[in-house]
Amino acid sequence: MRTIDDVQQDMTALVDGAEGRHLTDDEVSRYTTLEQELTQVRRSEEIRARNTAYLMPAPGAPVAAAGPVAPPRADTGLDQAFVAYLRTGQPNADLTDLRPTNAQSGGVGSEGGYLVPPGFRQRIIERMAAFGGIANVCDVLETDSGNRLEWPTIDDTANSGEVVAEGAAHSGQSDLVFGKKELSAYTYQTGGDGGVPLRLSRELIQDQAFDLEARLARLMGLRLARAMSSDLAVGSGVDEPLGLVTGLTGIEPADDTAGLTYDDLLTFVHSVDPEYRANARWVFNDASLKTIRQIKDSNGDPLWRSMTATIGDAASTGMLLDYPYTIDQGMPDIDIDSNTVNWGAFGDIREGYVLRRVSSIEVVVNPWTRASQRQIEYTAWMRADATQQNTHAYVALTGEQ
Repeated sequence: MRTIDDVQQDMTALVDGAEGRHLTDDEVSRYTTLEQELTQVRRSEEIRARNTAYLMPAPGAPVAAAGPVAPPRADTGLDQAFVAYLRTGQPNADLTDLRPTNAQSGGVGSEGGYLVPPGFRQRIIERMAAFGGIANVCDVLETDSGNRLEWPTIDDTANSGEVVAEGAAHSGQSDLVFGKKELSAYTYQTGGDGGVPLRLSRELIQDQAFDLEARLARLMGLRLARAMSSDLAVGSGVDEPLGLVTGLTGIEPADDTAGLTYDDLLTFVHSVDPEYRANARWVFNDASLKTIRQIKDSNGDPLWRSMTATIGDAASTGMLLDYPYTIDQGMPDIDIDSNTVNWGAFGDIREGYVLRRVSSIEVVVNPWTRASQRQIEYTAWMRADATQQNTHAYVALTGEQ
C-alpha cells in the first residue's frame, strides 16, 4: 500500500526530471494523477486515524475482569503525555516533538502551547464538520504549513469546436485565458464570553472517569466552527475567508409574485449549467428551509417531498426538486422581497468552493491564572482560509429587484 511519502516522492521526481524545461503534456497529466492519488491517500490515513481514536478507551475506563486478554496496544506514550498536559498544564519529554516552531517560549507550555496529536485533532475537526454545513460539502485542502497558496484557473465555457471546410482554417475561436486564485491561512481561536479561554474546574479535571479529551475536543471544535461558519458563508475576503455567496450576482426569482414559489425554485435550478447539476445541492439556513417547506400547490398540498413520495405522504427531509440540501446557520435568512442579500446557493459546491485547513492545531493549557479559583484555562488556535474557486459551478440565490 502506497503512503503519502511514496506519492510525494514520485511527484518530486517528476518535477525534478523536467528541470530546465517545461513539463510535457504526459508529465502534466501524470502529475495531476499523482495529486489525485495523494488526496485519496491522505483521506484514507485520516479515516484510519479517526477509527483509532474511536477505539481508544476513555481515561480511567474500567478494564474487563474476565475474557481473553487483548494483545498489547501500540505505544500510546504521546497520547498519555498529552492527556497529562491537559490535566495539569505540565508538559513532559514526550511532548518535545509537539512544540510548534513559533512557540514563544521553549520551556513554559502556557506561553507557547503544543500541537495536538492526530487523534485529538481529528475529534476537533469532526465536531467542526458536524456544526458547519458548508465545510462538509466543499472541496477541502489540508496543508502542513500556512504558506500562501496560488494556482491557475481557466473558464473556457464560451468556446467550442467548429466545422471547417476541407483545407480551410478554423475561425472565431479564442486563446486560453488564465486567472489566478490564492489561499492564505487566517488564525481562529477558541474563547468564551469576552474573549476569555475555556475554563474547567480542577475537581472536574481530576475525576479520572471524566473523558477530558472528548469534552475539550467537542467544546473547542464547536467554538472554532461557530467562528468560521459566518465567514464560510458571507465572509468579506479581507482579513478573513471569502464567503460562498459573497460578491456574487444572485439569481432572482422567476416573477414578482409575493413569496417564494415553485417556479422560483425551478429558475434557480436551471440557472446552473447541466454540466454541474449532476453533483448539485442546495445550501441555506434552517429558516429558509422552513419557508421552502411552506410552499403549497393549488390544492393546498405541500410541494416538499422526496422523489418517491406520493401526494399523500408526509413531508420528507433530504431532497428538494431531486437535489439534496445542506443546512448552514451562517447563511442569511431568506428575504424574497429584496435582492440585496444572497440567502442561499445551488450547484456543485465541491467544485465551486474550496476550504484550506492547516493541519496543525495548537493548544495552550494555563493552570496559573485562575489557580485561586481552582480552574485551568484552555485556548486553541487553528488556521484556515476559503475562497470561491469556480463560480460557474453554482449560483447564489437572492430576492426580487
